[in-house]
Amino acid sequence: MIYLDYQATTPLAPEAREAMIPWLGGPDSNTFGNPHSPHRMGRMAAAAVEVAREQVAALFPPGGQVIFTGSATEAINLAIRGNAAVRSGEHTAFCAIEHAAVIDTVKAIGNWTELPVGADGVIVPDVDMPKYVGLLAVMQVNNEIGTIQPIAEMAKRAKETGALLLVDGVQAAGKMALPAEADMIAVSAHKLHGPKGIGALWVRDGLKLIPHVEGGGQEQGLRSGTLSPALCAGFGAAAAQAVERMEEDATHAEELWQIARDAFDGWTLNGSAEQRWHGNLNIRKDGLDVARLMSECREVMFSAGSACASGSGRTSHVLRAIGLSDAQAKSSIRLGWGRYTTREDMQRACSIILEAADSQG
Repeated sequence: MIYLDYQATTPLAPEAREAMIPWLGGPDSNTFGNPHSPHRMGRMAAAAVEVAREQVAALFPPGGQVIFTGSATEAINLAIRGNAAVRSGEHTAFCAIEHAAVIDTVKAIGNWTELPVGADGVIVPDVDMPKYVGLLAVMQVNNEIGTIQPIAEMAKRAKETGALLLVDGVQAAGKMALPAEADMIAVSAHKLHGPKGIGALWVRDGLKLIPHVEGGGQEQGLRSGTLSPALCAGFGAAAAQAVERMEEDATHAEELWQIARDAFDGWTLNGSAEQRWHGNLNIRKDGLDVARLMSECREVMFSAGSACASGSGRTSHVLRAIGLSDAQAKSSIRLGWGRYTTREDMQRACSIILEAADSQG
């Protein structure tokens, strides 16, 4: 099988797997201790967690702390629900193409404003902002169409209104520098070749949040619950690899982008070609039956939209936001690649998809 769904999840890096194994802790080992216990085994586990925390912190700008969470979704919930301004009823503004983790959480709380994007999938920095905003949420790289948002400019807008800036850095972490202008950044291990089941929220020094999960006081009192040293170690090793290989991985992604763009030359690109991560290709072909295409291309793993919304039957809110009709959105596919995708994989996958699409007439 050829895997081209890197926006949904990524293969576990061998280095991450090796880092996890010692901390899975069978009964004959001395590595299954609770990292919050004061005895020797607990201290050993706690030390492994702190090594991983330092490795993950290298993904972020200096001047902040890393809070481990169970996922990026949980990290985003902590950032939003733990914000005192939001709790006190101030407005939250968010980009129209945010992940559901942001949109659904904000809408559940209320007092929100959705900021539009252009046809290129990029927010306009001088977009009208509500007067009283406590939090502005703008993702760095979109998970469906790969567009990169002007975070520095939006940070200035947030500062003008006195709002904090939350950045969903899930699709950017390990691929590019995360924004120094942010107040909070959420990331996920399994989007950068780490294990599923762990994420992190970076919080700028001096920023105080209200705990969202209480019950034990772990993670600086912000996220109660026993940490998994194995998951932390895997996350840390994956983060270290991502930092070390960032330039190499980006060059490889660019080479694959050129192969895919040349192959699908007659298809329409959804979103900007320039202001975009070139490991994501969201394209459409008029009249394409995507369900049939996916059925006929069973050896190629790709997506008709974001993994979180697949199977829902709903038109992608991201594709609607850039002005696509339902028919155009439903004739769109997303291909995503990365470190372990070979040139041969890409060439073969493009050939299979094009042959199946051409057979539809």
